[in-house]
Amino acid sequence: MFSGFPAPGAQHCCAGGINAAKNYQNDGDSVFRLFYDTVKGGDYRAREANVHRLAEVSASIIDQCVAQGVPFAREYGGLLSNRSFGGTQVQRTFYAAGQTGQQLLIGAYQALERQVALGNVEMYARHEMLEIVMVDGKARGIIARNLVTGELERHFGHAVLLCSGGYGNVFYLSTNAMGSNVTAAWKAHKRGAYFGNPCFTQIHPTCIPVTGDHQSKLTLMSESLRNDGRIWVPKQKNDSRKANEIPHEERDYYLERRYPAFGNLVPRDVASRAAKERCDAGFGVGSSKQAVYLDFASAIERYGKIECRKHGIENPSAEDIRQHGVDVVKEKYGNLFDMYAKITGEDPYTTPMRIYPAVHYTMGGLWVDYELMTSVPGLYALGEANFSDHGANRLGASALMQGLADGYFVIPYTIGNYLAGEIRTAAVPTSHPAFEAAEKEVAARLQQLKAINGTQSPESFHKRLGKIMWDKCGMARNEAGLKEAIEEIRALKAEFWRDLRVAGEIGEFNPELDKAGRVADFIELGELMCMDALQRRESCGGHFREEMQTEDGEAKRDDDNFSFVAAWEYKGDSSWELHKEKLDFEIVHPTQRSYK
Repeated sequence: MFSGFPAPGAQHCCAGGINAAKNYQNDGDSVFRLFYDTVKGGDYRAREANVHRLAEVSASIIDQCVAQGVPFAREYGGLLSNRSFGGTQVQRTFYAAGQTGQQLLIGAYQALERQVALGNVEMYARHEMLEIVMVDGKARGIIARNLVTGELERHFGHAVLLCSGGYGNVFYLSTNAMGSNVTAAWKAHKRGAYFGNPCFTQIHPTCIPVTGDHQSKLTLMSESLRNDGRIWVPKQKNDSRKANEIPHEERDYYLERRYPAFGNLVPRDVASRAAKERCDAGFGVGSSKQAVYLDFASAIERYGKIECRKHGIENPSAEDIRQHGVDVVKEKYGNLFDMYAKITGEDPYTTPMRIYPAVHYTMGGLWVDYELMTSVPGLYALGEANFSDHGANRLGASALMQGLADGYFVIPYTIGNYLAGEIRTAAVPTSHPAFEAAEKEVAARLQQLKAINGTQSPESFHKRLGKIMWDKCGMARNEAGLKEAIEEIRALKAEFWRDLRVAGEIGEFNPELDKAGRVADFIELGELMCMDALQRRESCGGHFREEMQTEDGEAKRDDDNFSFVAAWEYKGDSSWELHKEKLDFEIVHPTQRSYK
């Protein structure tokens, strides 16, 4: 069996934590409550069956990771610690400081490397999948490019698994790793795999704001910071005072004001739109005025008082309280605060952080059935590469939950159903005509990219695509803007194939050539995303159509006409056919989402 690994850096690495319904805090959590929160958080655009399975296996994921040695934070008594995340009113997020995703990756990699050492797995690092090989209508392997030597390689498998992450970098600026791309999923799509809900992308509310045109990526401040931090803007428009000069009564804690039940812990789509609304209305802060404050002063004071009581300090001074509070915050969020200080040159322990929403995660992806198989027999998509669990908005700390659930607890059981029917299928030699033809196609496409010999770099096209996508298919979309975006992307595509310049040669280490292929795929994906957003004439989760909103500016769904998964079938250049998978809700009946 061949497993399609992501390009370097494509793993989605959630820093803040991973959800599981273990109810360690005895605050009323349960499998049903996690299931309910996830369906509601996704604005009733996810399959109930998939989400319930995810909630069911969530507790086992934590046990698996502890067994692998992941150093989760623990309470004084030894139990694993939990914190709150957006969209929930219970503490169910397990974490390892502010680097949970990295620690889980290390645990998974160590387990993988053990299998490599035992000879059970063959690893191909620094390779990129550039084509799916189809034999008699089934996925039977891939064509990959060795990114170091430039050679094309053929790999056979009775089944192919794509675990290649999401496509947030279609926006150019995102919190994703620079190597993240859509190429593996897009090649599968062009071979017949339906693409599900491509317009459902998530804007994360807690990122370091853009500072200029020189940036090539954005930095995420973990959503765990909303657990203790308070978000506010000045009550006065265009207030030029420094944050610490603005008295408490002149601050608008707008999330606490608008959503008293959830406060700063509303879901990501709600928090992001609220920040945009305040900035658009003239209350933004910082030099760009495209930022809001995330303030830890209250948390430092609260923790400080608790610690002073623990240490028996009577009538503690303000300095004592502050020092003990800083120590607690440093222990919980220290690496995130250090990262913010290094990037901005400001001390977040004394000055509120400035944050603004940015592209983070994609809920859309290859359409899969309940067993994670795409519409191409033998081709599976796992984790962020598929569309299956999050609907129109992902709750924080659910990315790791889905990725590990798919890999550890779903695919090992479901793929056997397919392979059982292939037990008498002999290995297909890589000299088979299908491999031959697929490799020729890949070679011709690389040659075509190199032969254009124009004047513009792949990076410049990517940056222009990202601006179109962010402006017209970003935090808010409308019909006129989406129609303009489709035309602009088609013009950009024509210019790309007319004026691209790729330095270096094909048969060598050539990051420019790699980038060119990825940007070509992003341009085609961008067009489909805008088409999907245009046909979905409703607002739900992260997809906010300005024409469809309630009187108080919240997303307004149209369940009668759009309670379906949009599964797009590729039909040729700029041509797709829409298939609709109806969503039925037997347990959690759709209602207008309210976090008030």
